[in-house]
Amino acid sequence: MNHHSFAAATGALCLLLLPAHTGAQSKPMTMEEMHKLHQDSKAYIAMLEDPARDAYQKPHEVVTALGLREGEAIADIGAGAGYFSFRFAHHVGAAGRVYAVDVSPDMILHMNRQIRDLGLDNVRTVLAPPDDPLLADRSVDRFFFCESWHHIADHEKYLSEMKRMLRPGGQVIVIDFRREDQPVGPPMAMRVSRADVVREFEAHGYRLAKEQTFLPYQYFLVFEPVASGGAR
Repeated sequence: MNHHSFAAATGALCLLLLPAHTGAQSKPMTMEEMHKLHQDSKAYIAMLEDPARDAYQKPHEVVTALGLREGEAIADIGAGAGYFSFRFAHHVGAAGRVYAVDVSPDMILHMNRQIRDLGLDNVRTVLAPPDDPLLADRSVDRFFFCESWHHIADHEKYLSEMKRMLRPGGQVIVIDFRREDQPVGPPMAMRVSRADVVREFEAHGYRLAKEQTFLPYQYFLVFEPVASGGAR
């Protein structure tokens, strides 16, 4: 899939880092339906927070598989309504940090209200442009993309930026819908195959360090930067 051509063809939608979550859909959305949903922040937030989503997203299992440690800093890219960000907050502890990054002011506002209401001190929202998470060098242990990698137009730039921002031993986690017919998920034109993601990361100096296979509709890939000379 040519990410740059797709970004140009779909305009503003592909500039969103918002994940294409599907809640309790009975069938994948069309491109027109996806456009309308992204334009209605209240409807989008309602879908992101739909409890029915847990059935296929398996948030508890995902967080358990990550094995987050107290004191870690994790960047949730395309955090949306904070579906994973607020779960991460309980695992990284008071000394840790969750950066909830999104390009939508509506999503940032929603998360800020949640942070206030939940009394969280370890979650920081970041209103970022589509090509830069706006985080400091060596400030993050893990970058986390759940159904948001396919929305980033300039993958090459983002892959380079993340290398600067990752601490030694850092990781990039990518969870996204497989490129096949499924009862939930975004239109086929928006999906990126597992093979293409692996190929792209490897071409830009990362290696596939781990893969989880328990999600019914999505791949779950863990990448690590390759040190100079190929050594770890």
